[in-house]
Amino acid sequence: MKKWLGGVLTGSFTVILILRYNVMFKNPFSNNTLRQRIFVNTTDPRLKWVQQPTVSPAVQSPEAVNQVVVADELVSGLFLDRNFSSEVQSSLFTWNEMKHIVNYSKGLPNALEAVREARIAWDNLMDIVAKKQQIEVNESSVDNKGKQCPYFLSKMDTKDFGDKGYKLRIPCGLIQGSAITIIGIPNGLSGSFRIDLTGESVPEEPNPPIVLHYNVRLQGDKVTEDPVIVQNTWTTAQDWGEEERCPSRNNKKVDDLKQCSEKVGKLDNRTRSKPYFPFKLGYLSVMTLRVGEEGFHMTVDGKQITSFAYREGLEPWLVNEVRIFGDMNLTSVLASGLPTSEDLEHIDDLDALRTVPLPLHRPLDLFIGVFSTANNFKRRMAVRRTWMQYPAVKSGTVAVRFFVGLHKNQIVNEELWSEIKTYGDIQLMPFVDYYGLITWKTIAICIFGTEAVSAKYVMKTDDDAFVRVDEVLGTISKENVKHGLLYGLINYDAQPHRNADSKWYISPEEYPEKTYPPWAHGPGYVVSNDIAKVVYTKHKEGSLRMFKLEDVAMGIWIAEMKKEGFKVYYKDENRVYNEGCNDGFVVAHYQSPREMLCLWQKLQAEGVAKCCN
Repeated sequence: MKKWLGGVLTGSFTVILILRYNVMFKNPFSNNTLRQRIFVNTTDPRLKWVQQPTVSPAVQSPEAVNQVVVADELVSGLFLDRNFSSEVQSSLFTWNEMKHIVNYSKGLPNALEAVREARIAWDNLMDIVAKKQQIEVNESSVDNKGKQCPYFLSKMDTKDFGDKGYKLRIPCGLIQGSAITIIGIPNGLSGSFRIDLTGESVPEEPNPPIVLHYNVRLQGDKVTEDPVIVQNTWTTAQDWGEEERCPSRNNKKVDDLKQCSEKVGKLDNRTRSKPYFPFKLGYLSVMTLRVGEEGFHMTVDGKQITSFAYREGLEPWLVNEVRIFGDMNLTSVLASGLPTSEDLEHIDDLDALRTVPLPLHRPLDLFIGVFSTANNFKRRMAVRRTWMQYPAVKSGTVAVRFFVGLHKNQIVNEELWSEIKTYGDIQLMPFVDYYGLITWKTIAICIFGTEAVSAKYVMKTDDDAFVRVDEVLGTISKENVKHGLLYGLINYDAQPHRNADSKWYISPEEYPEKTYPPWAHGPGYVVSNDIAKVVYTKHKEGSLRMFKLEDVAMGIWIAEMKKEGFKVYYKDENRVYNEGCNDGFVVAHYQSPREMLCLWQKLQAEGVAKCCN
């Protein structure tokens, strides 16, 4: 039987996974590897990776009994053969080919947790699928279950706001553009209160992580007698992080907004008697906490007050509850801009949005892989309705797939499962989608572009980027470089960020060299088939150097190929805009779903690339 991607797909997904690490850590491209095991300390649920001993281990203490678990026992359940529909089977093609990813945990934050959490999330999802018996029997059937991810939540009944605080459940996490608005009056003896954004608990860790701890102390604390705002995070593994306080002399910026407004702590221009502080005992405050690209931003009564950069492994999609405690007389709590999927029964153009089935190894001019996180439903729909409607995509000359990891929230995974079955354009990843693991997705895109299909060129982009597919095809065709091509906005002289406060901080241990080799910015770059093929081959061999900045990682891999005699051609494209949109763009980044639709409408109506903002 012929194998299909998005039609009928056959074959077993059962694999045995062997964990390997490079013997010589100083030479990340060494082919010498050894088998290792995972030791799970039953008194400490975090995974600890150690070299397999060559002699019998010492007698273990009764307080900490170490249980040896071979790596395939940890993750083999992710690859079990199941009776899935053709749409679901096609979405797991790359999943099955990524059985080596656990080899590449060194240098990638949260890698081990991501695989462990994926196993839990996958087992739970499969249990729900089995119970509901929702395996599709044909392409026309859809899942008509009720809405589980609402766009808006509110609580305005003061009877629910007790003395022990208040909790608002966030069913499907937060995304960029989400906002939490809290209206209330600081009261009581101190007027101090705290707002915590907490994540999902795991069975062995009953206390959930705190993605943001926002603590208002009107009477000061041990450090100061003046009013102060303290921001922080907490996890079981790391305990409390480093406090960020306001007022502060720190000039750090998040999304170009100051970590602490200069107004806080300065004399009020009106009274000239007391330093300005946004909260006052007995006075109504309207607080809005917004989710930005790089961090959280708090406004109080319409004024920007504080910003807080996301910390590693603590990202907004993890948030599942808002907790409010302390001396605060609450009036209302509202959450808006939440991630939500579209009701299938209300989509008039559903057939036009479904992906054209592709036979295995189908020759393509271009394959485009799109990075997306599980709860970014609206971004994916915007891409489907805009640049995925180019004739080259609809005809099958160009193929587009979203690369999406599992979510810790089961409701999100259920919605994602429905989306997979409906559109057939998602490649599911066998790990939970932490930002530090996006390099794994780059490998997945190379795998799909060379093994699932046979694309002349492979492109990587993001779900908030608008790609002019016709212009990309036209440019690479004009260049006529069939081998060794890296096309995009090339950076030739970048240096690692050594400032620990930077989102792109790289320690000397992670990358000791002073400069990076040439690399193309992540919102949109293209490599030729032979480069993508080498990435896949080195991935299988266990000789691919991991680096958490995926676009730089591709540059590092290409530079290594060049050292091995590979001829490389760098094509710089200054019409790739990695920080927004300019007229005449080939790729425009940081576009909201509404802006994506606006760009498409302008292209259709005027035939030119004009920005909407």
